[in-house]
Amino acid sequence: MDKFNFKISKKSKKSQARAGIINTPHGLIHTPTFFPVGTKATVKGITPRQLDEMNIEAVLCNTYHLFLRPGDKIIKKLGGLHKFMNWSKPIITDSGGFQVFSLGFGMKHGVSKIVGSNKKNTRNKNTEQFAKITEEGVHFRSFIDGAKHFISPEDSMKIQENLGADIIFAFDECTSPLSSYKYTKEAMDRTHRWAIRSLKAHKKKNQMLFGIVQGGEFKDLRLASSKFIGGMDFDGFGIGGSFGKFEKKIKNVLDWSLEYLPETKPKHLLGIGSVKDVIDAIKKGIDTFDCVSPTRLGRNGTAITAKGNLNLKAGRFLLDKKPIETGCQCYACVNFNRAYIRHLFQSEEMLAGILTTLHNVYFMDKLMKDIRKDILKGKF
Repeated sequence: MDKFNFKISKKSKKSQARAGIINTPHGLIHTPTFFPVGTKATVKGITPRQLDEMNIEAVLCNTYHLFLRPGDKIIKKLGGLHKFMNWSKPIITDSGGFQVFSLGFGMKHGVSKIVGSNKKNTRNKNTEQFAKITEEGVHFRSFIDGAKHFISPEDSMKIQENLGADIIFAFDECTSPLSSYKYTKEAMDRTHRWAIRSLKAHKKKNQMLFGIVQGGEFKDLRLASSKFIGGMDFDGFGIGGSFGKFEKKIKNVLDWSLEYLPETKPKHLLGIGSVKDVIDAIKKGIDTFDCVSPTRLGRNGTAITAKGNLNLKAGRFLLDKKPIETGCQCYACVNFNRAYIRHLFQSEEMLAGILTTLHNVYFMDKLMKDIRKDILKGKF
């Protein structure tokens, strides 16, 4: 198949939510959906077979990490990412742009995409940065061995082509929520120029290329980026960058970012994964999501449930015979109880994180499937 397509199956009457289908060479992606993150060509703690048994339709891998190890050229020689990780369904790769932030101002400022979601929220002038941004691209040092590397928009396209993902992203600069208006605008303008270069450099016909809207928490910048990126010949669009100093800014930033994006193309929200934020974003018209939080939370003892997150390491679960979530049909909930999983965490057994991660990924996928059903029935 040489041409992708996105079909909107049903729109909600009460919001901008919609159910759709993205057609790719490696299968269909029913939207809205959440992509488990397989940063280094593996979803931590879960085998491809387990993902398949949960009917997960696609995963997202990280361009930056796979470029450093084992290398995109090696993966290409081994048959591409699908064969390398034994995953026959769709794969998405990010551009490496988030690492431009995380290794640069993310380290310097000690923050993630939203200051309010971090304990660290102040500038740290003494923190060393591993990335330097120029007009041509990004110079950075490997976190593995300190070796110097450089990635340009053209390099990012070539790396992602070598990896062979079904959906790839244009190279961009994700700014810090502590960045000034002046710097955020500079970064946005640079992202726009990089978007032009990414489109020009992208040669592989059986890959969908998404452009990324930037602009930080500033309304005029977000609107300008939405108009610029939305007017380009991308196959779909990502909403990237920081979403402000506080979580309540996300809804406004989404509205501004989506303002000029074509309704007929898929839209992806990069790196946002809390249940509330995902549901709110679906109401705004977002189709797909990715975030490391379900697997990261699972490895560290936190289970996601419909009634909120559970710290399974807590002493109150010592004799608790209930599953993580009553009624859940994931492998962990069907076969084990909270007391056992707590015991595994207390004993530092790796199965603890595996079971909780299985539950979290299953929960997010089922949430998306239930929302999709409700949209199709006109009940969302």
